Amino acid sequence: MKKLKLGLSFLFITLIVAIFTLLSWVLESGELSLSALEPSRMPISESAQVQEADRESAPAPVRAQDAWKFVYEKLPDLPIENNYISKETGKVDPNNTLVGRLIRYHVFVKGRPPNYRFDWKLSLADYLGATPDYLVESVYPGNDVLRSNPMEGDRAAIQSLNRTQRDALVQALVDVFSGDSRPPARTPTTGETKDRSNSPTIPEPQPGDAKLLAP
Repeated sequence: MKKLKLGLSFLFITLIVAIFTLLSWVLESGELSLSALEPSRMPISESAQVQEADRESAPAPVRAQDAWKFVYEKLPDLPIENNYISKETGKVDPNNTLVGRLIRYHVFVKGRPPNYRFDWKLSLADYLGATPDYLVESVYPGNDVLRSNPMEGDRAAIQSLNRTQRDALVQALVDVFSGDSRPPARTPTTGETKDRSNSPTIPEPQPGDAKLLAP
């Protein structure tokens, strides 16, 4: 009887030890699994932060109605052709410009994408009469809001540009609609260069100059 009690007590102790060992193993394995998940979460959160930063730093898209202003900032010597009288106000509309009408013709009348050089060259070719798609007075931008249709004047203005000016216009349009609306850096004029050349220069150190510092 005494041996039976000893055996049962030993079995009970062994069972308790086994249960505690199993519980500790389960807890340790759970902690390991959680720690294994944490590194995989970090790249996702970092990637989301990078994407959010890219979205915040990305330039806002330029509206077709406002793009002409940035084009004239880049090319201030372009013809403006904004002396047409508005039907609504009876006064000259200074915001109805050549480039503004060119953009509306390109985007809204022809439905061409605004960020490709080839498509802008096609639109300029329309003004030059080099394509089958000739300009149509009834749908030309400004015909509905101006007293006189500006189509012929705009065609003459585009035809007056030389090849270099037309290429610069195409590049400026592509740049503006691609997000670069900054005007080009201004190069110094001859007068500014002369002023800089006359500014005093710092002489180079000569042998023996250190003796001048001695007390």
